[in-house]
Amino acid sequence: MTDTAWNTTRPWRGIMVATALPLRDDLTVDHDAYAEHVRWLIDNGCDGVVPNGSLGEYQTLTDEERARVVHTAVEAAGDAARVMPGVAAYGSAAARRWAEQAAEAGCGSVLLLPPNAYRADHDAVRAHYAEVARAGVPVVAYNNPIDTKVDLTPALLAELHRDGAIVAVKEFTGDVRRAYEIAELAPELDLLIGADDVLLELAVAGAVGWIAGYPNALPASCAELFHAAVAGDLATALPLYRSLHSLLRWDSKTEFVQAIKLSMDIVGRPGGPVRPPRSPLAGEAANRVREATEKAVAHGHR
Repeated sequence: MTDTAWNTTRPWRGIMVATALPLRDDLTVDHDAYAEHVRWLIDNGCDGVVPNGSLGEYQTLTDEERARVVHTAVEAAGDAARVMPGVAAYGSAAARRWAEQAAEAGCGSVLLLPPNAYRADHDAVRAHYAEVARAGVPVVAYNNPIDTKVDLTPALLAELHRDGAIVAVKEFTGDVRRAYEIAELAPELDLLIGADDVLLELAVAGAVGWIAGYPNALPASCAELFHAAVAGDLATALPLYRSLHSLLRWDSKTEFVQAIKLSMDIVGRPGGPVRPPRSPLAGEAANRVREATEKAVAHGHR
């Protein structure tokens, strides 16, 4: 069986939580709350954290805030290898600078979107990943063509891996068929679950890690689900998956940041507000998240 355990040789494996970022009422970053949250996630069965991802609202952060978030995560995790900062930027040079900062902090890997300022072609994508890989820290590609309009197809991922530019891919398309094609074309490229609501399907298809959203609210239950799924223990995994899926599918919705933060608030975690242009969930959407979260807690999920 493939080793899916987190380790310092492949620190992108296991459960790496794309952390939500606690904000105060005045929308400043609450670094103390964030540090406590990072520690709590690791204490409750998660392997590491991914700061400055979309769930961490990195697009709204100043450079100073973004850099400090990484240092806060590193200090709180207790082992810098457990931190995989998002290094997405409009320009390849800026993304490389964020990767260099992560390398200087000792981070075990970085998460990188393709160029997203415009619809980059094949050669531009290759050049982008090659440039950031020069920072010397392992790069995990993030395939999210829904938002970036750039599709890291299995064939392109295999090429990036042969180039030595990436070690793994966070696969967010929801197309489980890609898992098998990636394994055929690039058998040494690690497949990471990129959307919470296809966790079981991708785990069965050979994923060795999960860049996760909903463990921000329910880490212990999500950890139990992941480990059962990658072990092929469907008797344990399937009932858990069914009972959590009404929450997990919010990770693939436009309002995923607000939904996960609302769930965090409900279970007593530091969710808090979001920065504009996002606005808090309201109306029927908020009611659905609240109902699903309260139901999960009532069923013993934590």
